[in-house]
Parts: sequence; C-alpha cells; structure tokens
Amino acid sequence: MQKIGPKHRMCRRVGAAVCGRPNCPTNKRPYPPGQHGRARRRLTEYHLRMLEKQKLRSMYGVGERQFRRYFAEATRRQGVTGEELLRLLETRLDAMVLRLGFAQTLPQARQLVSHGHVLLDGKQVNIPSIAVRPGQSIEATRAAKNFVSVREALEVTPDPPVYLERDKGNVSGSLTRLPERDEIPLPVEVDERLIVEFMS
Repeated sequence: MQKIGPKHRMCRRVGAAVCGRPNCPTNKRPYPPGQHGRARRRLTEYHLRMLEKQKLRSMYGVGERQFRRYFAEATRRQGVTGEELLRLLETRLDAMVLRLGFAQTLPQARQLVSHGHVLLDGKQVNIPSIAVRPGQSIEATRAAKNFVSVREALEVTPDPPVYLERDKGNVSGSLTRLPERDEIPLPVEVDERLIVEFMS
C-alpha cells in the first residue's frame, strides 16, 4: 500500500517538481527541507543513484517492494532494462488514466480506478497497477463521465502522448502501442541507467 505522507517531500529533496503540479513548493523553495536544507553538500555516487530511483518511484507512486518487482520483470525482458522498467510503469492503468487526461494528478487517477470508475475493455476494474496491453480500451463509467473533476481535467490537460488515442467526448481512449523511451512525458528528467546501476 502506498505510504501516506508529505506529498512534496521528494520534490523538495531533489529540487524539482516530481509531482508534476504547477503549484509545487519547489518553485519557491528549490532546496531540501529541514534546517540543513540550504547547506551545500557533496552528493556521493550512491546518493545520486538512490535519488534517481526515489524520483521515479515518487512519480508513479509505487512502494519499494513493488518497484523491485517491476525491476525484476524489466531485467527478464529482451530490451534495455531501464527502458523496459519505464515502459512497465508507464503502462499501469492509473498512469494511462492520467495520460489520457481523465485526471489531473496521479493520486486522482488512482482514486478513479480504485473506486471502480474506469472500464478496461468494457469491464470494471479497481486495481490501479493492472498492466494495459496495446489494443486495450480505457473508458470512464457512465457516472464518472459526468464528474466535475473528470470534465475539468479533460479541459486543462494537454493532448495525450502519441502512443495513446483519445475520444474526448466519449471520455475513452486506447493504448495503440508500447511507448518509446523518448515519448514518455515525465515531469522531470530521470536517468534510468543510474537506477539500473543502483538496483543491480
């Protein structure tokens, strides 16, 4: 289960808006929290690699054990481990709901799914981590299509990435193919090679 705590701690730690929100506190205070936050510290190689991992975990809101399972799955795949890891995280149902613009934040997208307001291939699902395969359709339930938060999100979010198709009026979309590394719209840059080095 995802740990509930300060939402912007990781943003402050890395000095970038990991949450993807325009009103992130890092815009005003781009240094770590705490009384020694402004002190200049030389970061070790280990620290830099760990920060990259924590950044990615934070972006997709996954726990440590879950992240390790994704990494193990990525290493078993044919492609480049770091890219496969990003692909696995990006094709989670909650991430797809966010990219399609049915929600403005990942916690909002996760809540839509876990409360049963999303259909995958016409079937109601409530597991945010379920993997979406190319060709599968994602649609908001009849009730969710009229939610103010969903309508608002559709108005303010940008067009989805190229690997997704969206029908705005119908509040539906589909994954047309697996994303390429450079197509994944991460809120801040992540060097997945450092993550692979850290986890290996």
